[in-house]
Amino acid sequence: MKPALMFFWTAVSLYGVSTFSYIFGMIAKQDKLFTIGLYSALLGFIPHVVTIALRWSATGITPFIDISESLTLGSFMAVLIFLIFQFSTKRIRPLGVLVVPVVFVLMGWAGTIMKEVAATIAPALQSGWIWVHIVGASAGFASVLVAAGLGLLFLLKEKKSGGIYEKLPDLATIDMYSYRFIAGGFIMYGLMIVSGCFWSNQVKGSYWGWDPVEVWSLVSWLMYGIYLHLRVTFGWRGKRLAWYALIALIVMIVSYWGIPFSVETFHSGFRIDHN
Repeated sequence: MKPALMFFWTAVSLYGVSTFSYIFGMIAKQDKLFTIGLYSALLGFIPHVVTIALRWSATGITPFIDISESLTLGSFMAVLIFLIFQFSTKRIRPLGVLVVPVVFVLMGWAGTIMKEVAATIAPALQSGWIWVHIVGASAGFASVLVAAGLGLLFLLKEKKSGGIYEKLPDLATIDMYSYRFIAGGFIMYGLMIVSGCFWSNQVKGSYWGWDPVEVWSLVSWLMYGIYLHLRVTFGWRGKRLAWYALIALIVMIVSYWGIPFSVETFHSGFRIDHN
């Protein structure tokens, strides 16, 4: 097995340990398991970074061209933001109960379709806009994933009391954190769409082509815009927005990885060849 793949599966294994620690921590209501989960995620992040670095050095291009690399990079950003938030806000240790399992599943999926040799990008597609585009996409995904995790904790704390739930911030604080991450994700998705338009214009001579990925990305962005509108204009708070954040996350994942998986698009590098 090549070193990059060895480090990759090491990261997946550690994220698996973290996943089960968080899940059983919630079931058993044991803070120690959350600590194990957090530090397992931190340890998994190290070989995760090494994997990306090795595949990057192999081609000289940031590895996000095919769908497995996109999944790996999106998961990397999610874990990075999750860890920063966890170590700066230690009162929300159970947050990993949604974030880490999603990362574990996405990384496992990436591993089943990953090629040993990193993909390369065609010269015609090379542009400075691609950097802005991919950073916006991955940071946006990470932000809304954390927001959905906070939404799940809001719903759990609202229904249950005592033990680990007493150690969480009050519902209004959790709701505010979720709102801030949604706002951040909305901004980053907007950056992704705008940079993608400029990138498309350089490559195809048009800013918008109604490509399925473009359309679904716009739908996802508008969904989070509606979230912000409901909160700021109509004063929605709490339970309704917590559910909204969870449902919107599913739509976002489908639009970001599900559509390129199944449909021939301009984003052909992100599509799996089923033949």
